[in-house]
Amino acid sequence: MKNVLLTWNIVLTLAAGYLFYAYYTGKQKSKSRIQAEIAKTVGPSGPFRIAYFEMDSIESSYQMVKDVKAEITKKNEELGAEIAKLGQEMENRQRYYEQKQHTMSEDDVRKAQEDLMRLNENLKTRRQNLENEYQDFVFRRNLTVRKEIEKFLATFNENKKYTYIMSYEQGLFYYKDTAYNITGEIVNGLNQEYKKAKK
Repeated sequence: MKNVLLTWNIVLTLAAGYLFYAYYTGKQKSKSRIQAEIAKTVGPSGPFRIAYFEMDSIESSYQMVKDVKAEITKKNEELGAEIAKLGQEMENRQRYYEQKQHTMSEDDVRKAQEDLMRLNENLKTRRQNLENEYQDFVFRRNLTVRKEIEKFLATFNENKKYTYIMSYEQGLFYYKDTAYNITGEIVNGLNQEYKKAKK
């Protein structure tokens, strides 16, 4: 019986020793594997560089933005003119029926009211459609400007190697170091690219 217990203790001690050894050597391998994964995700060694540009300067100095604003203003004026024209048609029709109301029969009055209600509904529907078209136009034009800026920044950053390029808008950041301001370079580059594309 003593030999069985002694043998059993030796087997358990060897098993515990093996498990202890396997646990700590596996942990070292896993640590080095984790460190290798972290190194992959951190990116290439080198300085972490951030730059920013003033969005309001882009809006006031980038010719494409000025052109898009002019297009949007023109579209808004066209929308206003068409809505005014439709409103004028409605008023003219009302005046016409008011002038004829003394000579109209009850059936004619009912038809006139139906006509005015139909015209009013058409006016509301047309106004809503025009406003939706306008909103879509503004969204698409602003998206085009944004894509042009992003495309230029990707090309611009090939040589500069910034980690991040952010647009600065008042209220978003509380402090900025003007040493990292690249607005002038961005505006000049964007305008040059826009002139080339316009030709």
